[in-house]
Amino acid sequence: MSNCIIAQSGGPTSVINASVVGLINSNKELKAFDKVYGGLNGIEGILNKNIINLSSIDENQIYNFRYTPSSGLGSCRYKLQDLNNSSDEYEKLMQILKEYDITSFFYVGGNDSMDTIAKLSAYAKDNNIDITFIGIPKTIDNDLMFTDHTPGFGSAAKFITTSVLETYLDASVYINNGIFILETMGRDTGWLAASACISKIDNKPVADFIYLPETIFDKDKFINDVKERFEKQNKVYIVVSEGIKNKDGRFVSEFNCVSNDKFGHAQLGGVGQCLRELILKEGFTTRVKALELGILQRCAMHCSSDRDLEESYKVGYLALKYALENETGKMVAIKRELGSEYKASYFLVDADKIANNVRYFPTEWINDEGNFVTEEALSYFEPLIEGIPTLNFENNLPKYKVFNN
Repeated sequence: MSNCIIAQSGGPTSVINASVVGLINSNKELKAFDKVYGGLNGIEGILNKNIINLSSIDENQIYNFRYTPSSGLGSCRYKLQDLNNSSDEYEKLMQILKEYDITSFFYVGGNDSMDTIAKLSAYAKDNNIDITFIGIPKTIDNDLMFTDHTPGFGSAAKFITTSVLETYLDASVYINNGIFILETMGRDTGWLAASACISKIDNKPVADFIYLPETIFDKDKFINDVKERFEKQNKVYIVVSEGIKNKDGRFVSEFNCVSNDKFGHAQLGGVGQCLRELILKEGFTTRVKALELGILQRCAMHCSSDRDLEESYKVGYLALKYALENETGKMVAIKRELGSEYKASYFLVDADKIANNVRYFPTEWINDEGNFVTEEALSYFEPLIEGIPTLNFENNLPKYKVFNN
């Protein structure tokens, strides 16, 4: 039998390793490949032959790996060269895959990773190379087209909504309370910030305002809204996405953006502090705090969604089955079935339709004021955070396993 290889790319999530385990276990059941290799640090590592045999790993370690956050095979932000300029990397990669007798390549990632899958699949077809390329979805941003949601998002949303509840309580203990601003990730889309609508106490949302990149941020309206709410209830809780923009399309936090990643995406952060300064300048309160959740949103396994873990496992499991059907250049996607109870099914979509596209938060799920979301959003989010995973513990801490250290 031939072999296959799986690797991870882009930003990590809490549940990304479950996809790898799903594929490993799928191969054990179907006996499709002799070995399942793991590429360390994505395609960049594979080009350097940083490859391990996952099929030889002890089952207990694989179990712990399934419940380990972040990319346990390592990741990369590596963009293949344009074929019009050079085919050297493609030729080198294909030679390495041939050397390891690999006939199926699986890549766990988001938009840019699906671009890689599309390019490699097209190159293999054009050069009569018998290797299939399948994408496995991953991103906390929930911004991949055609799939109802992405593995990784549910757990990030659960961490955010839990953090909103807990910080709201912390910020509400005084006679004279102030204003609390919580900043989430979300450069282009507001899915993460919008999920804060789930957070309720006594069936009332704890967030007063939620600001998303899908609406224009109006500084004057923001100040008026916050001031009016503060005067009414002596405290205000705000959730804001890092990617909010003004009417000119410029990031509100742009002056704090010091670099871009290798794909040219602005690396943002600091919008919470920007809003804090705006409020302080108005002078109606001096008690304003801002918290940036940062990378905790994508690695908090202790606050992950069991449904998210199971679906991450499932897309990995099915990816191998699709490869056996000679599918290539595709990504496994999730469909939410109609009905009062949540149920998901799975299908394939062309990777080049995913690549370099963005699925935005629906504007019809944003209120007319542009500062909160509707009940439709609440119904969408709630099923995705269900369940608590069972983790192994050692010395009173979760027992994790990675292969890239």
